[in-house]
Amino acid sequence: MPAPAAPNGKAGDGEMPNMGMDHSGQSVIDKQAALKASRAVVGSTLVLGDYTLRNRQGEPTPLSRFQGKPLVISLIYTSCYHICPMTTKNIAEAVAQARGYLGEDAFQVVTIGFDAENDSPEAMRAFARKQGVSSEPNWQFLSGDASTIKNLTADLGFVFARSPKGFDHMVQTTVVKGNGEIYRQVYGKAFAPPRLVRPLKELVLGSTKGSFSLTGIADNIRFFCTTYDPQSGAYRFDYGFFLRVFLVFGVLLAVVVFLVREARKSRNASSL
Repeated sequence: MPAPAAPNGKAGDGEMPNMGMDHSGQSVIDKQAALKASRAVVGSTLVLGDYTLRNRQGEPTPLSRFQGKPLVISLIYTSCYHICPMTTKNIAEAVAQARGYLGEDAFQVVTIGFDAENDSPEAMRAFARKQGVSSEPNWQFLSGDASTIKNLTADLGFVFARSPKGFDHMVQTTVVKGNGEIYRQVYGKAFAPPRLVRPLKELVLGSTKGSFSLTGIADNIRFFCTTYDPQSGAYRFDYGFFLRVFLVFGVLLAVVVFLVREARKSRNASSL
């Protein structure tokens, strides 16, 4: 199913998302309708100030505190024993690569429990510990009441429904701009890291395009001159980019020199 056009032209990562099911193999939600709802919110603005959740210590945590930097949002339920843990560990791998490349403080991550009845701060704390990410910096695990979760998931285009053995739900990771605009939906429980790193790279470094400050120039070099190496599973500096640039520049310079010389020859010949 082709992605319908979104305001920014990027409705999602272009692939049919996985559905988290209740392990019976039968989904109770309409996959096509869920995908449509997920993609429809891209380009809309999430009013972060409308939502206050609780962190792992039970303290009120307004989502507005995450404004100003790109935000990665994932939704899980803590009693899930397969899809949600796998998704979280996969996100952790992508986040580690993105932070190694963009910096520890370049963006923030929140994981939100959508099972309001059972995803308490204590349950979220235990879930984070089991996935080995409880000490990750700039990564919050949040829970909320039923009304807050209902409204927030609707704004995120996240579809879920209770089933006999748990929940059926979208497997999506949402990338939000610093101003609250929903920028990208990344689908799947085991997506390749570049599918999350790329939109973060666009938001963190793309905003400096056209800047002539030393920082802006350095960020532009990082934006254009790094590439993902699937063998090492990491981003590396692409020296070939400079080689191609110098090659093109050299060819253009040679053409200019040749044209100037020919013009001088023609001018000297006409003056004789």
